[in-house]
Amino acid sequence: MTAPAQASAGPTGSGASFEELTRLMRGAGLTDPQPLYYGARIAFNAVLLGAGWVCFALLGDSWWQVATAVLLAVAFGQTALVAHDAGHRQIVRTRRGSEVLGFLHGNLLIGVSFGWWVGHHTKHHNFPNHLSLDPDILRRQVIFDAGDRVKRTSRAARFIVRHQAWMFYLLIMLEGVRLHLSGFIAARRGALKRYPRADVAVVVLHLVGYLAAVLLVLPVGKAIVFVVVHQALFGFYMGLLFAPNHKGLPVRDGEEESLDWLTRQVVTSRNMVPNRVTDFFYGGLNYQIEHHLFPSMPRRNLRRAQPLVKKYLVQHGLPYVEVRLARSYLEVADYLGEVSEQVQVLEMQEAGRSR
Repeated sequence: MTAPAQASAGPTGSGASFEELTRLMRGAGLTDPQPLYYGARIAFNAVLLGAGWVCFALLGDSWWQVATAVLLAVAFGQTALVAHDAGHRQIVRTRRGSEVLGFLHGNLLIGVSFGWWVGHHTKHHNFPNHLSLDPDILRRQVIFDAGDRVKRTSRAARFIVRHQAWMFYLLIMLEGVRLHLSGFIAARRGALKRYPRADVAVVVLHLVGYLAAVLLVLPVGKAIVFVVVHQALFGFYMGLLFAPNHKGLPVRDGEEESLDWLTRQVVTSRNMVPNRVTDFFYGGLNYQIEHHLFPSMPRRNLRRAQPLVKKYLVQHGLPYVEVRLARSYLEVADYLGEVSEQVQVLEMQEAGRSR
């Protein structure tokens, strides 16, 4: 992943400085690579993923494969987190090494284009919660500002917006399928800048191998159930990983120059209160503020960086949003519900004027 744009990384109106905060992180050794940690992490992930497929092979024609689908959904999510870290060059600093790890964990092991993801995720880090520039906002079926209702004209789209407070958590079950398709869509648009043919070919290799393995072990009916459960839960896991990080926090449009780098990242990011369980399942993304400020910081160091970053930001009068796990999802639902209500009010006003 290329380094996010930092053209306006100077002092903020509060007197906080991204350069000063960076020196603090470097002085504590928190930006240093962690090769031993990542070696152990990748090995553990390989064992987890391998165990899932071994269980699948040993169980054979059995409805217990639904449980295997749950295990593999978690294993796929953990593999995606390794690809995420590779894209940020947290694991190795070289471009070639990061690409090798990214293609292995993204394209080959879970069937998600690493090339597409790097471009997509870089834009997100540069423009978090920007209604026109953040691809994580643009690719959702829900809306985050009532003004965007004009982009949802079909009956199905309007229904989703009307009920998006709860439908958001239903729709993210499709995220796995959408991630598989994103590389093909990017290739068709010419958006895969490096190794486009190899990128798509490895994703195809994964999908062919995945379907062949499932159909060799299971009859068609059980195979369909397995794939649906596995991919829905994988998508749900991916959606749960990313939903609480920014959704429900301030959105903006057309005002990039008014926010310096540090403020832009802080006001649009939400942390979850840290503990070892969330550290494992969220792969460091629960420290979203620290991750957005220092995307190349190894995930292991985010826990140590968190109190230092929090103290610095609070001392300089900047917000630091940190909530418990369940509260984070409730805040997302509440925000989406508020947008739905605003849309209904606007539609009623427009209907009244047209009479």
